[in-house]
Amino acid sequence: MTRLWEKGLPLAERVLRYTAGEDHLLDARLVPYDVKGSIAHAQMLAATGLISNEDCSAICDGLNALEADFDAGKWSISLEDEDVHTALESRLTNTIGDAGARLHLGRSRNDQVLTALRLYLRDAAADLAARVGKLRGSIAALSKRQGDVQLPGYTHMQHAMPSSVELWCGGFAEAFGDAIEGLSATRRRINKNPLGSAAGYGTPGLPIDRDLTTQTLGFDVTQAPVTSVQLSRGKAESTLLFEVTLLLQDLGRMATDLLLFYTQEFAYVSLAADVTTGSSIMPQKRNPDVLELLRAASGTAHACLDESLMITAKLQSGYQRDLQRLKAPLFRGIDLATDSVDIMAYLLDGLHFLPENIELDAGSFATEEAYRLVTDEDIPFRVAYKRIAERYSK
Repeated sequence: MTRLWEKGLPLAERVLRYTAGEDHLLDARLVPYDVKGSIAHAQMLAATGLISNEDCSAICDGLNALEADFDAGKWSISLEDEDVHTALESRLTNTIGDAGARLHLGRSRNDQVLTALRLYLRDAAADLAARVGKLRGSIAALSKRQGDVQLPGYTHMQHAMPSSVELWCGGFAEAFGDAIEGLSATRRRINKNPLGSAAGYGTPGLPIDRDLTTQTLGFDVTQAPVTSVQLSRGKAESTLLFEVTLLLQDLGRMATDLLLFYTQEFAYVSLAADVTTGSSIMPQKRNPDVLELLRAASGTAHACLDESLMITAKLQSGYQRDLQRLKAPLFRGIDLATDSVDIMAYLLDGLHFLPENIELDAGSFATEEAYRLVTDEDIPFRVAYKRIAERYSK
C-alpha cells in the first residue's frame, strides 16, 4: 500500500496507528464525497489540457465503479490505507494504471480532505434540517390531537398562568423552526470551494481552473486567496456543531418537561410501551430512558463543540495535522443530533396527554382576574394587581 505522502521510507507500525487514528473507520461516510470531488477535479484537469480526455474518462469510470463496489461491501478502508483518499487513489491506480496516478496533479491531500468534508457537511446539514422538519410535523400532529387540553404554565417550578398542549407544542415548534433556519445558515461557511488551494499556497505554474470545480460541485464561491483555506478549517465544523448544540438543548428541555409530566406525582402523560424500558429488579417499572438520554445529549453536543473550537484555537496559519482530530467530534455531534431528533419524533407520535389528571391551581387565573378588573372598572393595573394579591394572601 502506497499512501499519498509515501516516499519509500519505512514507517513504524505504531506511528501509523497513532497518526491514522480513527480515520480509516470515520472516513467510510466520505467515500461518495471524495469520489465526487475527485471526478470534478479530473474533469477540470481534462478541460485545461493537463490530462487527456481518455485518462479523464478512465478515472471517472474507475471511481464510480469503486464507489459501487464499496457500497456493495466488496472493499473497505483499512488501517494500511490510512484514509479514504489513499484507499481510493491506490485502488484506482491498481485498476486503471497510469491514468490513476495522474489524478492528484494540482491538488494536495489537504484541499482534497476539505473538499470531501464540505460536500458531506452540506448534505449533513440539509439532512438534519429535514429531520427537524419531520419532528415539527410530529409536534403539529400532537397539537392537533390534543391541543385543547389545559396545562399549567410554570415559572420558578410553580403554577403560574394557564397554558395548553397547543401552547406547549407551539413554543417548541418555533424553537425547532429556528433550528432549521440556523442549520441552513451554516451553508455560508460550508459552501466555499477549497479545491485547488492545494497545501495552502496554490499550484504555481499549473493553469488549473478553480472556478470550474466550484461550478461543477455546486459551491457558492471559490475560496480565495488560497491562504485563507487552511485558516478556515474548523469554522464550518464549529458553526454546524453550535447549531447542533442549540438544537439538542431544546430537545433536552422538551425531554425534561416530559420527564416531569411522566412522574407518578404528575401523571400528565402516557408513553407508548415500546419507548419505555424495564427495571432489572423492580417488576412494575417502565422507565423513560429515551427521555433521560435525550436530556443528556446536549452535554455531549456541547463537548463536541468545545473540542472543535479548542483544536483550532491557537494554531499557526497553514495546514497542521492537529486538524485531523476535528472529524471525531464533528461526526459524533452530527450522528447524535440525527438519532436524537428521530427518536423524539417517534416518541411524540405515541405520546398522549391525560386531561383527567391535570388540575390547575386556582391562583393560575389571578392575572386574568386582574386584567378583568382593569377592563371592567377602568382602574390602573397596579391597583387591580394589589386587590387580587390581597385576595390570594388570605
